[in-house]
Amino acid sequence: MARTQTSCPACKQSVVVEIQQVFDMAQDKLAKQKLLSNASNLMQCPSCGYQGMVAIPIIYHDPEKEMLLTFFPPDLHTPVNEQEMQVGPLINKIMNDLPQEKRKAYLLQPQSMLTYQTLIEKILEADGITKEMLNAQQERIQLLEKLITAQKDERLTIFEKEKEIIDINFFSILSRIIESASAQGDEKSQQPLIELQEQLFEHTEVGKQLFSQAQETESAIKALQDASKDGLTREKLLDLLIKADTDIKISTIASFARAGLDYGFFQLLSGQIESEKEKTKKQELTSLRENLLKITEEIDKRLQEEMGKSKQLLEKILASKEIEEEMQNNINSVNDFFIQLLQAELSEARKAGDLERIQKLERAMIVIEKASAPPKEVQLLEKFLDFADASDLKRLIEENSEAINQDFLSLLNNVVNQVQQQKDQQELQEKVNVIYKAVLKHSMKKQMGADQAL
Repeated sequence: MARTQTSCPACKQSVVVEIQQVFDMAQDKLAKQKLLSNASNLMQCPSCGYQGMVAIPIIYHDPEKEMLLTFFPPDLHTPVNEQEMQVGPLINKIMNDLPQEKRKAYLLQPQSMLTYQTLIEKILEADGITKEMLNAQQERIQLLEKLITAQKDERLTIFEKEKEIIDINFFSILSRIIESASAQGDEKSQQPLIELQEQLFEHTEVGKQLFSQAQETESAIKALQDASKDGLTREKLLDLLIKADTDIKISTIASFARAGLDYGFFQLLSGQIESEKEKTKKQELTSLRENLLKITEEIDKRLQEEMGKSKQLLEKILASKEIEEEMQNNINSVNDFFIQLLQAELSEARKAGDLERIQKLERAMIVIEKASAPPKEVQLLEKFLDFADASDLKRLIEENSEAINQDFLSLLNNVVNQVQQQKDQQELQEKVNVIYKAVLKHSMKKQMGADQAL
């Protein structure tokens, strides 16, 4: 990404912004994600705190869907002929970066999007996400905003009026927002959301169902944990499943204890069925066996599918000439199944003495390890937290001046807010506040120096 200097629309101070005009899926598998996340071309003013998108032309390219889209912000008032002159060289580069056989006619007919929203909708539509689906989600978000600002007694009327859209999707959106606030340490925003969620659980039909299911799941997990304290035997597991009085409890225990539902377990269950004299009890045990066989079959099927996908992805990465680049492009597809498979394949390759495969697998593993390491901003903050005194902190800040950017300042600001709410962390609060003041002072001096240079 290129850096440019612009003025903050709120306070008019100069701000250095990283911009990206071309989002090309042919060159960057994360291009679509970067564009849809609204994290690119974002201005964050260190002087007044203003945050917003920088108005620049954008080009999006997806060769698999033969899609080439352009967007010029209306605020720029760029004439059509000048727009073509600006995007022409960028489109030529997109075309030249493609192999000859992939240079198709759609590249000569880019689709111009009138608004940023239509650009996003067009990209999502190609993935099967319709405008109606987006509108439905937006409707739920607007309802959520309305509920957050409403008084508690007013909410009950809104619950009844909007009961048609207070569904599973609505609760899913609310849960994601709560999780996001928790991850950012934003307790001030999180608490009202949790209170709203509790009220929804109590006063809406879907909420009552979800709350009941959650309680059943928690009860099953606790029962399994208690039974596992001195070692989980087949006998204990069977006793738990017999006592489980709902399908949710049975499926929860079966999912968490799948490894215990082996041949020996089903032999034990079958033996109990045969020895049971009471007809009703015998039927209940038989139904339990049939249910467990279906559940384990479904679990195994999902596991096989996930492992199959992971195997396919791993072989694709290893077949690439640029393993590191291919691994990085697919880093968001890495999950526990992929890591497990990669470790197993590495172990097998070492047993077989396959040096070439070992080398390739280790190259992929190194990329994953780097990606799972703390972000550089977090690493920098951890370094600052080890300062001995004021002069040592000043030295650390000066040595890492180039790394003190808007991302680091945002992280530091979030950490300050988070530790201030932890009353039992006074020493950490003082240390973070000292770092915050020193870094802010350094950043302002650096910004003033950049302004004077202009």
